[in-house]
Amino acid sequence: MEYMIIFFTGIISTTLGTIAGGGGLISLPMMLLLGIPIHSAIGANKVSNTISSFSSFFHLLRQKKIAMKECFWIIPVSLIGGISGGLVASLISAEYLYIIAIILLIFAFLSSMIGKRNFTGGKKLEPTKLSVPGLYSIGIYDGIFGPGQGTLMLYLFAYLKVDYIRAVGYTRLATFSSCMGAAIMYISSGVIIWGLTLTLLCGSVIGAQIGVRLAEKLKPAYLKPILRIVTLAIIIQVLVENM
Repeated sequence: MEYMIIFFTGIISTTLGTIAGGGGLISLPMMLLLGIPIHSAIGANKVSNTISSFSSFFHLLRQKKIAMKECFWIIPVSLIGGISGGLVASLISAEYLYIIAIILLIFAFLSSMIGKRNFTGGKKLEPTKLSVPGLYSIGIYDGIFGPGQGTLMLYLFAYLKVDYIRAVGYTRLATFSSCMGAAIMYISSGVIIWGLTLTLLCGSVIGAQIGVRLAEKLKPAYLKPILRIVTLAIIIQVLVENM
């Protein structure tokens, strides 16, 4: 029964995560509610996200919605960012990590209320003095904290005037890159419960495919309200956990 719950949790959380980020809002609390140790739960998330995010990215790449020559540079930037975040996390107390997370998420939420960009620009993603530091910083955030990484990434791509479906593809590639380093760390530490992790992984791959197909049909005008709801939910979750 527990594995069945984890399987469907993977489907639902990754479907949401692919469309607007915030899938960790569902999967991590559910695993903790089932009594799974925190490190094993986070490790399961990182392993499943590595595979599921690549599967949704590869779907868009195969459909020629995105081009590898435009986004290959995301891999090292996000990977190094994730590693850097892991190092920073070891030096900062949990109390300060929560404060940093709340500040970043509130800033993203307010920016979405003020900004008028709605993923309709259609510009190509290029390594610039804004995109590289932005991706690297969010990679650090993913390594430090995690929940909301995909949401913050979508906000960044909206600011860079990238259209929505390509923004989804680039976000999934960045998620794959940052989670891969973290997954290796958790596997090497021996905290992975493989039965649980593979069950979550199977559900997540299905959810990724559902999510990316929904994203192809989702109108950009509908995305900002979804992003705002997800962002508020993450902020509330962080505040409740910190209290």
